[in-house]
Amino acid sequence: MNADLILFNGQFHTVDRENPRASAVAISNGRFVAVGTDAEAMALRGSGTQVIDLKGRCVIPGLNDSHLHLIRGGLNYNLELRWEGVPSLADALRMLKDQADRTPTPQWVRVVGGWNEFQFAEKRMPTLEELNQAAPDTPVFVLHLYDRALLNRAALRVAGYTRNTPNPPGGEIVRDANGEPTGMLVARPNAMILYSTLAKGPKLPLEYQVNSTRQFMRELNRLGLTSAIDAGGGFQNYPDDYQVIEQLAKDQQLTVRIAYNLFTQKPKEELTDFKNWTSSVTLHQGDDYLRHNGAGEMLVFSAADFEDFLEPRPDLPQTMEDELEPVVRHLVEQRWPFRLHATYNESISRMLDVFEKVNRDIPFNGLPWFFDHAETITPQNIERVRALGGGIAIQDRMAFQGEYFVERYGAKAAEATPPIKRMLAEGVPVGAGTDATRVSSYNPWTSLYWMVSGRTVGGLELHAEGLPRQTALELFTHGSAWFSSEQGKKGMIKVGQLADVAALSADFFSVDEEAIKWIESVLTVVGGKVVYAAGDFEKLGPASVPVLPDWSPVVKVPGHWRPTSPMQAQVHHCSGPCGVHSHSHEKARLSNAPVSDFAGFWGAFGCSCFAF
Repeated sequence: MNADLILFNGQFHTVDRENPRASAVAISNGRFVAVGTDAEAMALRGSGTQVIDLKGRCVIPGLNDSHLHLIRGGLNYNLELRWEGVPSLADALRMLKDQADRTPTPQWVRVVGGWNEFQFAEKRMPTLEELNQAAPDTPVFVLHLYDRALLNRAALRVAGYTRNTPNPPGGEIVRDANGEPTGMLVARPNAMILYSTLAKGPKLPLEYQVNSTRQFMRELNRLGLTSAIDAGGGFQNYPDDYQVIEQLAKDQQLTVRIAYNLFTQKPKEELTDFKNWTSSVTLHQGDDYLRHNGAGEMLVFSAADFEDFLEPRPDLPQTMEDELEPVVRHLVEQRWPFRLHATYNESISRMLDVFEKVNRDIPFNGLPWFFDHAETITPQNIERVRALGGGIAIQDRMAFQGEYFVERYGAKAAEATPPIKRMLAEGVPVGAGTDATRVSSYNPWTSLYWMVSGRTVGGLELHAEGLPRQTALELFTHGSAWFSSEQGKKGMIKVGQLADVAALSADFFSVDEEAIKWIESVLTVVGGKVVYAAGDFEKLGPASVPVLPDWSPVVKVPGHWRPTSPMQAQVHHCSGPCGVHSHSHEKARLSNAPVSDFAGFWGAFGCSCFAF
């Protein structure tokens, strides 16, 4: 056998406990055929084998996000201005103004997820007046977690919100003393007002949606992601909104493997949705790049307990059990795996009552099912999940909402939110993810940083001892494979498994915890093919695709903010006159200005502590 690709002189962390380390791999027909020493891999070298010297890089299995809204995110990626990782509100507003100046009528500027005010040096959100000053004429929509959205005056006009617009169910249009909408929309208690308002904005045409999805996948590849389980989402209709991803799969242009769940879109008609789908969609139809994965994360709307730690925990309606049971019963009868969004233990208890009742009549008997999120699940309910053969997909939402959780429930409660160590101790399958793109960032390294350090993106320590780095990596690779019934097929660097790897810009296992946030991939391989390459390996990767349209935010802000020099990634604890004592400031700015400019940049905020 001659290999198609050999990667050697690397530090491979295989996540295979029987063979945890290697220096080289050989790949043939998209799978690993050798994992071991350089000599063992080179023994399979032929005249047509591509050979890449990794120059000692740390190499891991391709990361697998167990809960990512990739399909919806891809359709909109080129429309969205990302504030992920941006170190100051001043920079964020400058980015917004620049984009507003470039955005043609009738398009909007959208900032949708992946940020919070605690990441900014100023430790505050933008004001409505700042949005109006930055963009007096272009509609601006800024989503803040699941709790609120800010609209400038131009966006209020095109959205049609006036003094006579009634508050929708579950939401509030904030008004001034004269009864006029201010531009603040508040989710009370669910995010439907936020999503329905966002849906009023213009969509990209089909050609641009294809380009947008390819840009998003390239950004994920840049971060070492090679697989994702798509959790559906609001305003993501099947099959209409899946034509782009299916076309890319047909054209062999997918660079991220996707297993997708079907998410009901019709309150009070959920059972009809799932009956239609189970009769028209074959479970696991597709291939290793795009395949169906079951139902959820929305099974019935009455079971959706959106997390919004600024508000009290919502009680699910009394009708929830009666509405959830027939859907679960139908899915179990059809042997369809399912997933269910659940934040609070109180909700989980009621959901488990339904599952156990169905199981007594129609045994689950190994059918894969799982909860998503489960931030406040108790040990007793973890045991109930295990007894029913379920799993728990955890996400890093606390990295973005930890400050709010602590304010409402206290620091002690945040120490085990979610209780990942207890889940693992009980033997429950656990997979890691982000829940991007509308709340958390899609950056898996933000999530890995949170798991390892126990800190939020704003630097608040939620618990003193995080997960071991090896465990965190296992949850983002091998652990997530269980949630698409692909354990044994991917998630490890192991002979016979799919050949997906990422060579990293820094050694995840030895860098300082703060540096984990800035790790990227310098060489990403999916199915034995290089899909992304940078730095020393840049010439080995495919050329980037020009962004469409040319006014897209991605043209100037291509994804998650990243430092342009090691100096920018350093952390300084300020005790100077800037007014944010004891908080971490990133020595950074968005432009490529010299490091010497940083002192003046931070000095604009009255802080003189950044002197070099």
